[in-house]
Amino acid sequence: MAAKRKSAKPKTAKRPAAKKAARKSAPAAMHAQRFPGESGGYRKARNELLKAELALRRNIEAVAAARRKLPAGGAVPQDYEFEEADDYGNPRRVRMSELFERGDSLVVYSYMYGPQMAKPCPMCTAMLDSLDGAAKHAGQRVDLVVVAKSPIERIRGFARERGWKNLRLLSSAGNSYNRDYHGENEEGAQMPMLNVFARRSGKIVHTWGSELLFAPEDAGQNARHVDMIWPLWNVLDTTPEGRGKDWYPRLAYES
Repeated sequence: MAAKRKSAKPKTAKRPAAKKAARKSAPAAMHAQRFPGESGGYRKARNELLKAELALRRNIEAVAAARRKLPAGGAVPQDYEFEEADDYGNPRRVRMSELFERGDSLVVYSYMYGPQMAKPCPMCTAMLDSLDGAAKHAGQRVDLVVVAKSPIERIRGFARERGWKNLRLLSSAGNSYNRDYHGENEEGAQMPMLNVFARRSGKIVHTWGSELLFAPEDAGQNARHVDMIWPLWNVLDTTPEGRGKDWYPRLAYES
């Protein structure tokens, strides 16, 4: 009787070492979208950057949550009286307590436009150009005002030239708000401070201020204390050129 022949097992083809290495080094796909002509090197680098962007977003949200949980700061020392103008340009007085019209949060930006300044700060002005467009949206949830030390007629005159229509403009020429809340230094120079106040149990308290303006600066960072509400820098940060090292917005450009 003939011996039975053992069936031969099919041999599995070995994957070339180069292909194995390629699979190990291929970047993990974070999503399926691709752009025309992009290279593998671009996608690998972009995936790494995307991880950093996700981490940054989480950190921004964590910082915002911590900001919301800050305990109440000090009560305002007085019910500051500001000057503004009605729709017809007639001046009138308004107290800080009267600025709370839509809720319990009040955002106040100190505009660098003092009575001794020939022109307002170009940087502040560029930021307010953007904030004017967002003011109606922000006004659905909070009260937002811009305070400057110049007389109200001077502030409104510049606002008309600029085309601002939505910002609520106030003059602090007759009170100490700027000095008390760091919109002015000891020498009388104006400072671009952003402050937030809240109404709690019938009192007005300070809840947050843009203190990065006074914190130690990292090299090349400047203060950047209001970048989060300023679209200009966020747009430039998406480009290869970035913000540049010595470029700043101006009050006017050649047409």
